Amino acid sequence: MTLLVTGASGHLGRLVVESLLERGTPAADVVAIARNPESVADLADRGVVVRRADYTDPASLDAAFEGIDRLLLVSGSEVGQRIAQHANVIDAAKRAGVGFLAYTSITRADTSDLALAAEHRATEELLAASGLPHALLRNSWYLENYTGQLPTVLEHGAVLGAAGDGRVSAATRADYADAAAVVLAGEGGRGHEGAVYELGGDDAFTLGELAETVGRVAGREVAYRDLSVPDYTAALVAAGLPEGYAGVLADSDRGVAEGALFTDSGDLSRLIGRPTTSLEGALSAAFVATTPTA
Repeated sequence: MTLLVTGASGHLGRLVVESLLERGTPAADVVAIARNPESVADLADRGVVVRRADYTDPASLDAAFEGIDRLLLVSGSEVGQRIAQHANVIDAAKRAGVGFLAYTSITRADTSDLALAAEHRATEELLAASGLPHALLRNSWYLENYTGQLPTVLEHGAVLGAAGDGRVSAATRADYADAAAVVLAGEGGRGHEGAVYELGGDDAFTLGELAETVGRVAGREVAYRDLSVPDYTAALVAAGLPEGYAGVLADSDRGVAEGALFTDSGDLSRLIGRPTTSLEGALSAAFVATTPTA
C-alpha cells in the first residue's frame, strides 16, 4: 500500500512523513511531494520516494499520484487560492484512481463562520461531490501559534488577543500529524472512510490561562490584554503583519470567543492512543529552546 503526503516540505506534512516512518511504514511505501524536491532531500536519503508536484499544476499532480493507494491532502497555505488548488488535487486523485483521501480541515468547517473556514468548507463540499472515499481531519488551532510568540510575550509581559473568555482546543502539530498518519495508514483495522474527526487538545484553555501559564513557566508576571477585534487587528498591523492576515487572525480570536475552535470530542487523543501535549509542556519546551544558555 503506497501512501502519499502532500506539502511534505511544510511543518505539518514533514511531521506526518516522520510519524509514518516511526509507526513502521516502510520508507519505500511513503511518497512525499513538494514544489521543490530538494527541500526534502533528507527524506529521499532515508528511502522515502520524493516527487515534485504543485497544487497549481495538474500535470505535475497526475505524475505524482501515479500508483498511489491513499493520499493526505494537507491544506494549502495560500489563503484565497486554496479552493482551486484543492480542486486540482481532488481531480488528479480521481484520475489516478486513488482509493482514499484524507484532508486537513478546521473545526466544524461545515457550520463555522470563521473567515478561515470558508475555503475548508468549500473543499469538503468538493470532496463530497467527488465520490472519493475520504476522511475529514478538522484540526483546531496549533499550540505553535502561541509558543512561537513566546519571546514577544515575554518582552512585553502580555498576551494580546480578542478572545475574551473563549476556550481554544489547541494541540501541537506533532499531535495532529500523528493522527493524520494513523488515518492515512488505515491503522486500527479501519479504513476511516466517511469519518469526520473534530481534532483538538484534551485541555482547552482561555488566553487568560495562556498568560498565567506563560508566567508560571517563565517565572515572571504575564497579563492577558483583551482587545476589541479592530484594536487587535491594528495591534497586529503595528507589529508588522499585513493588514489582511492581521484581520484573519483577529477574526479567529473573535471565533475563539464564540467557541469556534473548541472541541471536546476526544477524537485526537483516541486516534493517537495517548494524551495530547499539554499547554504547559509545550510552553516549557519552547521556553527552554528560546532561553540562551550561559
